[in-house]
Amino acid sequence: MKKRYFLQAGAAAVGIVVLSRYLSFSSKTQRTASNGTSPSSMPQSFSSKTQIAANEGFEVTKTEAQWRKLLTPAQFNVLRLQGTEPAYSSPLAEKVAIGTYACVGCNLPLFSSKTKFDSGTGWPSFFAPLPDAVRTTEDHILLETRTEVHCRRCGGHLGHVFDDGPPPTGKRYCMNGVVLNFMTS
Repeated sequence: MKKRYFLQAGAAAVGIVVLSRYLSFSSKTQRTASNGTSPSSMPQSFSSKTQIAANEGFEVTKTEAQWRKLLTPAQFNVLRLQGTEPAYSSPLAEKVAIGTYACVGCNLPLFSSKTKFDSGTGWPSFFAPLPDAVRTTEDHILLETRTEVHCRRCGGHLGHVFDDGPPPTGKRYCMNGVVLNFMTS
């Protein structure tokens, strides 16, 4: 019995070490603009599940205290700590009015209502961002690689993009509604 316990504990310890090294691999690997190019102006400081320490290279920069004063706790968690709001919690997922969706952190227009569609996921989804509105990075969480979407002006985390959207792009920009402001046209 002691031998089995020792082997299980040893295997668990090795697994934790390997997993922690994989999880600490930050999303600094691939930075691309929304059009697929690698802009030289893309900041070098995105890291997964930590506050976006991006006072370098963005047009809009604030201290953590300034962000906390500007944003609600839920907005701060998503925009600055790369969290995710609960599915079906955002009224923007059901919004069908004509207008533009902008970043709550810097008010940059990000998506047109013309590109919005019902993905059935519980989050506002779009098949394309506005030109020069977002940037993407690779997100390596729990042995899965995803493409994370950020506001190009303040670096705020918006959500993820997937390759299962409708024509004409085939993309699904699955955004957190809590970090979007809807503005009518």
